[in-house]
Amino acid sequence: MIKGFYAAASAMVTGVNRQQTLTHNIANLDTPGFKQVLTTLEDFMSTAVISPNDAQDGDVLQYIGSLGLGVESAPEVTDFTQGPLQTTDNDLDVAIDGPGFFRVETPDGERYTRDGRFLRDAEGQLVTVDGFYVLDDNGQHIQLEDGTVEIAGDGSITVDGEEAAVLGLAEFDDPAAELTRDGNNTFAASGQPNGENTSLIKQHALEGSNASASQIMTQLVEVLRTYQAAQQMVQNQDELLGRTISSLGRIG
Repeated sequence: MIKGFYAAASAMVTGVNRQQTLTHNIANLDTPGFKQVLTTLEDFMSTAVISPNDAQDGDVLQYIGSLGLGVESAPEVTDFTQGPLQTTDNDLDVAIDGPGFFRVETPDGERYTRDGRFLRDAEGQLVTVDGFYVLDDNGQHIQLEDGTVEIAGDGSITVDGEEAAVLGLAEFDDPAAELTRDGNNTFAASGQPNGENTSLIKQHALEGSNASASQIMTQLVEVLRTYQAAQQMVQNQDELLGRTISSLGRIG
């Protein structure tokens, strides 16, 4: 019966973890460039099942198989599929159509993001909504003078027709394996970009979150029902254990 506790309790803990991840995705439904976090389950642990052996081969015990003792959350995976592109009226709103990432400079070093909500800071430099410097194709800050800003499909920026910079983009062969969520809607890379640039830049547009509200709500209902079933199992196991102890006490 203690094994039953393991299975039920592990399902409850896993349900809480899944709910936290889904809540994080819900909170970022309207965050441009957000990539949803996916969760999967794996076996918590298993134990051998052994019974007495009736055969006359000298072995006292016989191995029957293994018994699972519940589940746990596997490492989280980021879904890097592209979100929908949404048109805006802001000259400095930029979306990436393709697998690329904007290069930005943070206090912790260079990071990568799909969030193209850019601004001019007090010094005229191009920054993200979090205040990180947007980098050009040479890894330098982008200085923009006052004027009409136009951004071409290849990322080249002009101000009143004068070329100012080229947006720095980075692409990775396997983002799910090479990029780690770093907070602030940015990612840290374990390796170097592959040097390719197959993405297209779209001015006056933002990439929406790739999280689906309807899908998440369905998953939350599933998590809730699974949690309630596991909770009921814990209560059943507790009652059975109590009866067993009571019966043993009377026998003694």
